[in-house]
Amino acid sequence: MSAGIYTEDALVQKTTADYLEQHLGWQSVYAYNAENFGPDGLLGRNSDREMVLTRPLRSKLVDLNPGLPDAAYDEAVRQIAATSAAQTLPATNREKYALIRDGVPIAFRNHKDERVRQRLRVFDFAEPAKNDFLCVRELWIRGDIYHKRADIVGFVNGLPLLFMELKNVNKNIRAAYDGNFKDYKDTVPHLFHHNAFVILANGIDAKIGSVTSRFEHFHDWKRLAEDAPGVVDMETLLKGVCDKTQFMDLLENFILFDDSAGEPKKILARNHQFLGVNRAVDAVRDRDRRDGKLGVFWHTQGAGKSYSMVLFTRKVHRKLGGNFTFLVLTDRDDLDTQIYKTFAGCGVADNDRDPCRASSGDHLKRLLGRRKSHIFSLIQKFHRDVTPDDPYTHRDDVIVITDEAHRTQYGTLALNMRNALPNAAYDISRIDFDRLRKEFERSPRKRTTVQNLKQAIEDRLQRLLRQNPLRTDFQRHYEEIVADYNREKDRVAIEQTFEDLLRFVDEMNDEESRAVREGLDEESLAVFDLLKKPDLSAKEIERIKSVAVALLQTLKAEKLRIQHWRDKEATRDAVRLAIRDFLWDDATGLPVNRYNEDDVKARAEDVYAHVFHVYPSVPSPYYQAQATA
Repeated sequence: MSAGIYTEDALVQKTTADYLEQHLGWQSVYAYNAENFGPDGLLGRNSDREMVLTRPLRSKLVDLNPGLPDAAYDEAVRQIAATSAAQTLPATNREKYALIRDGVPIAFRNHKDERVRQRLRVFDFAEPAKNDFLCVRELWIRGDIYHKRADIVGFVNGLPLLFMELKNVNKNIRAAYDGNFKDYKDTVPHLFHHNAFVILANGIDAKIGSVTSRFEHFHDWKRLAEDAPGVVDMETLLKGVCDKTQFMDLLENFILFDDSAGEPKKILARNHQFLGVNRAVDAVRDRDRRDGKLGVFWHTQGAGKSYSMVLFTRKVHRKLGGNFTFLVLTDRDDLDTQIYKTFAGCGVADNDRDPCRASSGDHLKRLLGRRKSHIFSLIQKFHRDVTPDDPYTHRDDVIVITDEAHRTQYGTLALNMRNALPNAAYDISRIDFDRLRKEFERSPRKRTTVQNLKQAIEDRLQRLLRQNPLRTDFQRHYEEIVADYNREKDRVAIEQTFEDLLRFVDEMNDEESRAVREGLDEESLAVFDLLKKPDLSAKEIERIKSVAVALLQTLKAEKLRIQHWRDKEATRDAVRLAIRDFLWDDATGLPVNRYNEDDVKARAEDVYAHVFHVYPSVPSPYYQAQATA
């Protein structure tokens, strides 16, 4: 969809409709001065006041809910199409969305004359292609006073879910918002009663928002996949939003209504939320293979972290079923309150009706035993020491959502948490350091940004150090950066420190990916680092990698599984001896021609000290704390 194609508004409109039809499988019709009314008309409307296409709607209701009396389908159509002048547009839109997502509640008499209550499905969310997608160009809509013509309205199963206002390529899409969208909401509000998505575009640029969005809250759709390069253009947005599978997923799982600020707002997930939440949901499906490590959800400040949490928990409950409990943890009262209010405002939690906010450690333990859908707590509630043999619960359907940017996550409280919830899965939210540079350039509070970045780095650095004792050079480098910063805090020094910290983050990123490059996991990498020595051949390095993996597997299979093995001299000595014997053995151990007896003894002691530190139990809480994608 290149800029050269578009020379006027009508051509932008036609090319967009053709793209929907030819590339994304929508049907497309041109309604301007071509629509005839009546049951057999172009769209089946009785007049241009109607915004619901009852002909395809009723047909789809019958397909999705077969075998019911005609009166049942008639009642469902009536509820979907009905409007009330007394309601605000956001209230009506919210009411219609409930019918769209959850079905239409009706009562009817069956063939036995029994009164039956049932919800009729309006869409096939499981098989998106089985829904009817229709793009209508130049659709006339009559309001109480005014007569308006919409560029493109996208109907799915007869409901006007998509509104597109298109401008000439030379015009800023702000004109589509100020000059058309706002006007249509005032003059023909029923156009938006069922609306899910509003797209403003000019053939090159495009943004998407909701019926309540201010222009600054309309957003780009840059990526079709997490690892895809970001491209801000109209084609990317159309592929990302109007593809039938994507469209139905967004409709079903990525729309919220939030009352937390008093006035209801309709929230549509942003691109990064859609991709990140779906990745996290896939990780929950695959959590057994991933050993409970669900992944990392990257965020910048103001990127809607609380909404991402709501979308994630809601989609898991809806699509995966089961009795999942989501434990949402922070380490500050204000964050805990903010996140809870978002969940409550979106109708997902209500502490007054169904207590879900832990007031103490004991209360938290009781809540975990009651199969709540959501629990909110400070990680400080895990202040009591918890041993692995006496957890709060053995449930494997508890998912802990926490924030990696809290330094408490890797201390005693975190260890207690993981001992209390040994079978839980963990989802972590982190700061996107790459995007932080752009924020820093615009920020008037650069010193605060540096302090926040320092804290996030310190948290991450502590995890790296706990997992591998040979990473102390990272600690020294970081301390040098901080020392330079503390000596002089003028503007130049602050900006230099920020750049130094970002380079340091790159070094940590490289270190965190080293295990993958070496063909190892983090646990085996730490042992490998302790065993290797300078000037080894490639063949010898591969041998030592194999030794590290096999040694760790041998220890974890038996010796380290003994409860409280570190507390008894006999078990400690058994672990130390097992390590030394394994490394000395000609068949399993280190290359004989490169490691003498003293080498083996020294490395056996290093490995023992490391194992003693990070394996109080199996699996190790130090590696469980790292949730990597």
